[in-house]
Amino acid sequence: MQRTMKKHNDFQTRLIHAPRKAPQFIETVQPPLFRASTIIFKSTSHLFDRHWTDDYDYSYGTHGTPTTFTLGDNIAQIEGGLHCLLAPSGLSAINVVNSAFLSTNDEVWVPDNIYGPNLEHLNHLQNQYGVIVKVYNPIDASSFQPTEKSKLLWLEAAGSVTLEFPDLKNLVKKAKKHGVLTALDNTWGAGLAFNAFNFSDEHLSVDLTVHALTKYPSGGGDILMGSIVTRDDKLHHRLFRTHAILGIAVSGDDAAQVQRSLAHMSLRYEQQSENAQTLLKWLKDQSQFAQVLHPSDETAPGHQYLQEICTNGQSAGLVSVIFKPDYDITAVRRFCDALELFKLGFSWGGPVSLIMLYDLKMMRKLENTHLQQGLLVRFCIGLEDPQDLIQDIENALKQL
Repeated sequence: MQRTMKKHNDFQTRLIHAPRKAPQFIETVQPPLFRASTIIFKSTSHLFDRHWTDDYDYSYGTHGTPTTFTLGDNIAQIEGGLHCLLAPSGLSAINVVNSAFLSTNDEVWVPDNIYGPNLEHLNHLQNQYGVIVKVYNPIDASSFQPTEKSKLLWLEAAGSVTLEFPDLKNLVKKAKKHGVLTALDNTWGAGLAFNAFNFSDEHLSVDLTVHALTKYPSGGGDILMGSIVTRDDKLHHRLFRTHAILGIAVSGDDAAQVQRSLAHMSLRYEQQSENAQTLLKWLKDQSQFAQVLHPSDETAPGHQYLQEICTNGQSAGLVSVIFKPDYDITAVRRFCDALELFKLGFSWGGPVSLIMLYDLKMMRKLENTHLQQGLLVRFCIGLEDPQDLIQDIENALKQL
């Protein structure tokens, strides 16, 4: 039997290569969203007459699109930097920095209140590749003792969980004197509390910042993303090379969502800062707490250093309390479970207030005489009415 040949039909081809295209660019409130893995080159000249160090190297989706570059440029502007790389999370951004600048027998110095997952990654590098991890007291610059092996100093302002504000000026000065790279986890300040690239009358600057865009820039508790911001071309290129080798990339949809939230980030930050101040005043009067921690409070560890740098009066909406030793883990867990408006969960910066329970004895390497003994609960203040949040805590305290 003779087979009938199928007639040629260009319908499928015309679906892919449409003969008519709408104009590609109009002016809108939000920039266009580009979703891309493959990027089409107009010619071989466009393919080969480019370099990966170009400001906008449109070569493949992992290297950037107008959507991701727009967000990166805005984050760099907020933080006071010139270059920005985006990563799928804040921890991913941290890992890029560690991978780019640390090798066998290099020393990295970390504050005793370091973000836990960063320390876990550095301990992994220590076990697997011989990186040497050293710990310093963030409010005592003399405890940072760099050697010829020291390559990287991690800073947090304020620190994780216990919220000490570091002696940033003296730590950065000492690091620069010894040629040690300074990396600041700037998630708490968000580029709004102070300018990490010009934070003193002497125009002191860190070398780079890492920012969990998951928090205040996103603002919804629904997007994971991180950033690395620098002002130095050579540092940026070194980071970008590592970023590319590791295949670090973010979704265009996620980048567009964060970009959309940037316009009101400062308003949310200011409101959550005010809400935290209201709760701080109330919490300090409660007899169940041995210590209330917020760097803006005059009794807080490192308060004097915050006053030197955060001159606009804004600070993140985080307050931690240490329960008196009379309350054991069962009682404090009962308190946490009794809260209704505060939800039990990690992160911060979204509209919903959160809490998390910590045992400091399992988190600290050094002796911390500035901290009371007891179990710690961190309050991450959202956008609810602060009087409602106070009532929620008051009700839960009765369960102790």
